[in-house]
Amino acid sequence: MILVTGGAGFIGANFIYEWIEQESAPVINLDKLTYAGNRHNLKGLENNSQYTFVQGDILDRKLIQELLHRYQPKAVVHFAAETHVDRSIDDPDVFVQTNIMGTVHLLEECLNYWKKLDDRAKNDFHFLHMSTDEVYGTLKATDLSSKEKSPFDPSSPYAASKAASDHFVNAFHHTYGLPTLIAHSSNVFGPYQFPEKLIPLTIVNAIQGKPIPLYGDGLNIRSWIYVKDLCGALRYVLRSGSLGEAYNISEDMEKTNKNIVETICAILDQLHPNSSQSPYASLIQYITDRPGHDRRYSLNSNKIRNELGWQPKGDFESKLHQTVKWYLNNGEWLQKIMNGSYQNWIKDHYPHKQIVK
Repeated sequence: MILVTGGAGFIGANFIYEWIEQESAPVINLDKLTYAGNRHNLKGLENNSQYTFVQGDILDRKLIQELLHRYQPKAVVHFAAETHVDRSIDDPDVFVQTNIMGTVHLLEECLNYWKKLDDRAKNDFHFLHMSTDEVYGTLKATDLSSKEKSPFDPSSPYAASKAASDHFVNAFHHTYGLPTLIAHSSNVFGPYQFPEKLIPLTIVNAIQGKPIPLYGDGLNIRSWIYVKDLCGALRYVLRSGSLGEAYNISEDMEKTNKNIVETICAILDQLHPNSSQSPYASLIQYITDRPGHDRRYSLNSNKIRNELGWQPKGDFESKLHQTVKWYLNNGEWLQKIMNGSYQNWIKDHYPHKQIVK
């Protein structure tokens, strides 16, 4: 039995599907169901005896106690978080509450639970915390990719909240001996990603004939990883990672945001031709840059490759092609999540940005 927090979100849902496909242990999914958490993401598991859903908040310590006591999980995989940088700029407090305080409460309850286990169960228990490359901060073009021991230098409220939660996870390992693991991921893409992030936002806006916004000059650089590769890597970390350690997970290649958007537009020209929007790249609009927008993220993933033997599968372009195709084929899913609150947020967030090019 494992307990997954935030399992109705993008990475969490993909992880649960991957886990149930590959592992025998049942899954308890605890999710608050905020705007980005959607039970429809896991519709395919509604009648699966290996899967149980519980709606709740990681800030609810009593609920965490009850779940740990009732289900006796051998691992907690912690995805629950606020994740969008733009939203953190608009409202940093919710990121402090969920990403920092929620993680601390979860750690405290897991520690209390772990202390009461017998020796064998103690040795089996793991706490895996999902983090981000953004904790390392921006890199210059000539800088080497960030390693696990690189100093933290977060720029946004989101990144700062994740860096703080990482420090607490490390502190609980070093102070109390809680068996923890941390995974730092590069930018993730794939099915079920809420369309506020670059790749799904580009796909959705393009097929709806709306402007595709690109911050600044569009040359901000990110390393990427397909969500299914990430989920496989997390199982490697959970199974074989050294306790108290962090692992960077990336495909070890970099792309500018402009390149990503233009590639998506080219794929759509092929898969979903539309004479009124052809080519789709004509919809790209360069807008005023995000405050504190980091220029480059890049992760060195040699540690997980060399120590645990993990490797991503396939090439980036084919996985991006699969992602575009998934959104084209899942219009019902998009319709269900793109409700009034989403449309209002997009309307409030982007029109005030000045078109600069």
